[in-house]
Amino acid sequence: MRAMKARLLRLYHQCTLERPWIAIALVVLVLGAAATQFRHFQLDASAESLVLEGDEAMHYYREIRARYGSDDFLIVTWTPSEELFADATLSRLKALRDDLLALPAVDSVLSILDVPLLDSPRVSFSEVQAGTRSLLDEDTDRDLAREEFRNSPLYANLLMNQAADTTALILFLERDEEAHALLSRREELRIRRARDALDEAEARELQQISERYRVVNAQLQEALAIVIADVRAVLDRHRDSVRIHLGGVPMIAVDMIEFVRGDIRSFGIGVALFIIILLAISFQRLRWVVVPSLICGGVVAGMVGFLGFMGWPVTVVSSNFISLVLILTLSLIVHLVVRQRELHVSAPDNSARELMRETLASKFKPSLFTALTTMVAFASMMFADIRPVMDFGLMMVCAVAFALMLTFVLFPALVVPWPVGPVPRARRDVTAWVSGGLSRLVRTHGSAVWLVFAVVTVVSILGVSRLTVENRFIDYFKPTTEIYQGMVLIDQELGGTTPLDVVLDATREFLEFEVADTAFNGEAGLPDDDFDYLDDLDYGYDDELSGPVGGYWFTSYQLETVDQIQSYLDSLPETGKILSLAVSMRVITMLNNDEPLDGFALAVMYDRLPGELRELLFDPYMSEDGHQIRFDIRVIDSDPNLARDALLAQIREDLIERFDLLPEQVNLTGMLVLYNNVMQSLVTSMYLTMFLVFAAMMVMFAALFRSWKMALVGPAPTLVAAVAVLGAMGLAGLPLDIMTMTIAAITIGIGVHDTIHYTHRFEQEIGAGRDYLEATEVTHLQVGRAMIYTSVIIIGGFSILMLSNFMPTIYFGVLTGVAMLFALLSNLTLLPLLLQRMKPFAA
Repeated sequence: MRAMKARLLRLYHQCTLERPWIAIALVVLVLGAAATQFRHFQLDASAESLVLEGDEAMHYYREIRARYGSDDFLIVTWTPSEELFADATLSRLKALRDDLLALPAVDSVLSILDVPLLDSPRVSFSEVQAGTRSLLDEDTDRDLAREEFRNSPLYANLLMNQAADTTALILFLERDEEAHALLSRREELRIRRARDALDEAEARELQQISERYRVVNAQLQEALAIVIADVRAVLDRHRDSVRIHLGGVPMIAVDMIEFVRGDIRSFGIGVALFIIILLAISFQRLRWVVVPSLICGGVVAGMVGFLGFMGWPVTVVSSNFISLVLILTLSLIVHLVVRQRELHVSAPDNSARELMRETLASKFKPSLFTALTTMVAFASMMFADIRPVMDFGLMMVCAVAFALMLTFVLFPALVVPWPVGPVPRARRDVTAWVSGGLSRLVRTHGSAVWLVFAVVTVVSILGVSRLTVENRFIDYFKPTTEIYQGMVLIDQELGGTTPLDVVLDATREFLEFEVADTAFNGEAGLPDDDFDYLDDLDYGYDDELSGPVGGYWFTSYQLETVDQIQSYLDSLPETGKILSLAVSMRVITMLNNDEPLDGFALAVMYDRLPGELRELLFDPYMSEDGHQIRFDIRVIDSDPNLARDALLAQIREDLIERFDLLPEQVNLTGMLVLYNNVMQSLVTSMYLTMFLVFAAMMVMFAALFRSWKMALVGPAPTLVAAVAVLGAMGLAGLPLDIMTMTIAAITIGIGVHDTIHYTHRFEQEIGAGRDYLEATEVTHLQVGRAMIYTSVIIIGGFSILMLSNFMPTIYFGVLTGVAMLFALLSNLTLLPLLLQRMKPFAA
């Protein structure tokens, strides 16, 4: 084994020190291959990229969307400076509607110009059968139309606000049939796989469909971006004297991708420039600017190509991926640079190869273990059950491994050919002053340091206990963004933004009875004899009835319950516009001269209703057999008191207790539910990842230093830093989100770099015969400076994230920067005190 290691080491030295062109050529070949995959690099902000792994709620959501229609629509708010119902204003609105409808990707447009008017003036059921009027018809009373849009149970706060100065156009987009078919089949196979094992053919089909859907979905996202751009181009042509906002889930998805793309671009460039400037100021040598920059650029290029090759998309969570890669790579390099310069001072006559050989020998082991511990920290995210967090963790594991390999290949190969140059001048810079001051603090005021960290830990634990996940989606965006402005307007004046569906099923007993009845009579519903008494009634209708007659919910008795549920949901302060079968029945009652309908009259009216009205009033809210109904709710996301999980629990509990529904009858779905599922899993996932990271750190420190005491000492400083920043979030009332939940793992994973380098040098000084106090001073002077350099780079790099338009990214950058500062202070104060107290190394 030793002979094998010796041969591998000789081969490594030959390729990097003796013939560095070999290592450089190999790296160029690898990066050239990676460059061919750049075109496959993808960004993804779809709902699928922000859900729990294997979330059954997602399957149910898609099932409901397939039955009642997609929520992939755009909302255009239109606020003219003139009177909304004036001829000239409506002409301009019609021109906008027609231009939007002319776009190939727009299937239909719903606006105040298109919907049927039933109370402007009031029409009867027989008149509706002959046809309906719309706003631009000559016989429409526009004053009455204004009141209908303001007060109608169907249109109020949907297409016009109460002030009658803002209207909405709803754009329904064309559905891609191939993508829909692939998604439906994939979900069917995934559900079957979760419940029963797939056979070999089905497993192969699932893999093929998943790969094909990934390709088609990427194409759809590109096409959707073009659609949004086309819509905005049309809107820009109609902005004269009109305030226009664009909203909707598709627009948010496209804009979030643009945020991610912009963040990747700005963060990458910003961090790169920051690194170059800091290296130039810190080391004042061209080589120490060029070499680290080339290595960092190579790691980023290689990882971008690797992600493209693997088909792993970058999401909102991983939008800081390039910044993290640059920061982590540079933290490895800086320790090598500082050690190289230190050796040059102590042995000025050594050649470049001798200096590099000693640098690599002394730094490979701690660098390897820092990389492994960081990889373990990121790998812990793969247990989070949140798809984007899991993907981010896997990406970073690969990135850290690649950064370690490329650093130890390129650093010697690029540095050795350079002339050794003059011996670095001994100068007392800020880093020496800070590290020396902290060393004196530990030596002279150790008890005070213990007390401060004890207080910080207790207060932080209290803060962590107050962490919540109740954050508003609208707060993810700056007030200057169109997403924020559009959501505020729609929330406050047009019925809310976030979709929530309450789906009520028939009882199991009813469905079992229907099955038995069908088997007995040959058709569904009640026996024909039960309807014999209706033969003597004359409704002027002799044809066979169709539709959901006999359905569980489509009866006079159940419709009363539906109406009561509608009133209850309307009373909730968090809900905005709600459409349902109850609203439809109020419209039907109005058409029947405000008289309620009995069961048979209801069936006749449903059957004779024009197709246009049936599609508007019934299809989105009731299944064809009448056994399932849907309440289409829009939640006011800008409500400062919105607590999603509490709201969902309250609705479910109240429906069961107040309306005598069975638990299995009540189902909640929609984007609000999917998002809430992710948010509620954050705390559990965060604690799980912290536990796994801490356990892995203990094992790594025990193995690296062959001391069980180091298993306790090593992880402590960065763990305290991670708990401190989470506690600060709790005390400040900042909720967790899908990005800030990763702070703890990232803080421990990166902060442990300094812990390992410090402890490794500390052990060497103890082995050289120094006592623990002397070892502390020397380690602070030598390794402490490198720790400060890397920490400044890391903190500055994360601070650049404040340039983002996405508020979680800003919070992530600021909080991680604060955590890394605390980790630095902890490693330079608490760590030496722990080492002095525990004495893990024999003198």
